[in-house]
This record gives sequence, structure tokens and C-alpha cells, in this order.
Amino acid sequence: MESDAYDDLDRALVHALQLDGRAPFSRLAEVLGVSDQTVARRYTRLRTTGAVRVLGLTDPAAVGDVVWLVRVRCLPDAALPVAEAMARRADTSWVHVLSDGTEVAASTRAASGLDSDALLLRKLPQTPRVVGVSAHCVLHEFYGGERGLVNKTEALTAEQVGRLRTPAADRSKGPRGPVGAEDGKLLDVLARDGRAPLAELAAATGWSQSTVRRRLADLRADGTLYFDVDYTHRMFHQSVTTTMWLSVRPSDLAATGQTLADHPEVAFACATTGTKNLMATVVCTDVPALYTYLTTRIAELSSVLDMETAPILRRVKGPGPLFAPPSRVPRRAS
Repeated sequence: MESDAYDDLDRALVHALQLDGRAPFSRLAEVLGVSDQTVARRYTRLRTTGAVRVLGLTDPAAVGDVVWLVRVRCLPDAALPVAEAMARRADTSWVHVLSDGTEVAASTRAASGLDSDALLLRKLPQTPRVVGVSAHCVLHEFYGGERGLVNKTEALTAEQVGRLRTPAADRSKGPRGPVGAEDGKLLDVLARDGRAPLAELAAATGWSQSTVRRRLADLRADGTLYFDVDYTHRMFHQSVTTTMWLSVRPSDLAATGQTLADHPEVAFACATTGTKNLMATVVCTDVPALYTYLTTRIAELSSVLDMETAPILRRVKGPGPLFAPPSRVPRRAS
């Protein structure tokens, strides 16, 4: 679908789902000022065409996982097959082929140093066409996760945002450790469809619907589970996505990272290990807008010593499992 196929209501609905991915259609309709049936129709159209999907994901920090950003250098004809092989792994997300066509960038997470070693050194595609691998541990996330880029679009008014915003999770107890097998069945379904009906979740877990409802509330309250919206950037007239690696003085890293997080163009920003210690994903309307961003907002950051940019040529995988538009849309969440 072209960008002009979407209207303000579509964009407002996506923003609303980012704030509360499991809000019932009736609640969304009340805030958006339309009927339940209108919201249901819009969501059905967006989801069945692959324009939008709601995902229930686990917060890496909450479950004690370590996130790695992996860069794989390939011969020109190998980048796409390597990217597709990495995308099929359950522990990868955001698998991209970058603009020169010889580099694959991906995010992966592991529960221990041993697991990280297994992925980074032994489980990557074994082929002579891979000519180099580097891995960067995510030390701190400045922007991302449940705070999606759509929150910066102002598709909803401040009053509407206030009515839909869910209470902040209580992370005071620190990491809760790996997810148990019982919760894992619940979370596996939500990773594919964050709005899966209670009946489907009950069937997957063997729990009653009331137990599922209580467990969902508990996992959200302690920060283990959050909801994200994966959507086509065409809906918001955003056509250029770029990965940006910055070298910043250590004394300025926290302040610079927070400044980046506040930029309306930044969808993700984190501090990492490596010679480039700050990474961001930047989304702009077009190439001239990217140039303006780099020569104004980034140029104003005196703490930046060096910068590398690489527009994303192809997104092979986003958050959650590999996705094909469903033949059937689940009933409303609750």
C-alpha cells in the first residue's frame, strides 16, 4: 500500500496501539472518537495487509538477557543469504542488509556469556563468503523497546496519550531471571500476535482465561512483558532508515545518548562496547531530510568525535518472529 492509502485515523490507531497494545477496540474507539466497528475494520485492514502488527515482547533487562549488535561483513553475493539465515534464528531481531550490500547488521540476545559465544563465534553461517564479524554489547538503552518512534509523531493529542498510557512497570526488584516454561508458552504466542485473544492464550498454556488475564497483568506490572507495534514507515511518510555509529567522549556519553533519544528522528539509541560507543537508528522522510539532520542536529553535538552512517538497504527481519500476513484476524484483545 502506498503512503497516501493511510489517513490520520490509521496513524492515530497505530499510536494508540503503541501506548496499549492490548486495549480493547471499545477503549480505542472511545479515545479516538469513532465507533468500535470503525476501529475493528481499520485494524483488520492494517493487520491483514501486513502494515501493522502488535507484538508482546520480553524486556531483556527484566529477564537478565544481554543484547548484542552484530555486524557481519560478506562478499557482495552473500549478504542476503546470510541475512536470511540469521533471520530464521529465534534469538535474532532487526536483521538488516546495509546500503553497500556487503554488510548485515542484526540484534541478538543471550542469557549468558556462554550463549553469546556460541552465537557469535560458532552459530553464524559457516561460509567463506563471510569475511568478518564484529559484536558490540549493548550497555545502556537510551530509547527503544516500548517507546516506539510512533510516540514522536504526535498522531494523538496529549490528552489522548494521557488516557491511553499504561502505568509504568515496577523494575525496582531488578532482573527476574529467565522466563519459566509455563510463562514461555504464553509469551511465544504474544511474540507472534500481541493481541491474541484470551481463548487462544488459554489453549496454548492450559490455563483458564481468568488465570491468563491475571498472569498478563503481573508480567506487565513487573516489566517482563511490554507491547510494541511494528508498522510500515510509509504510513508516516518515512522512507529512509539509517544506522548511525558515533564515537563520543566517555564523559559525554550519557548526555549525548539522551540528547539523541530526544531527537524526533531517532527510533533507537544505545551505548555499546567498541570503538564506536553510541549507536542510533534514524528515520527520515527522504535523503535531503537525512542530510539536514546530519548537518544540523548531529553537527551541533560537540562531543561527537567520529561518525559512520549506513542506510538500510533491506529489512529482512523486524522485532519478533518472521512474519507473514495472517489469513484470519483474531478477535479483540482483553
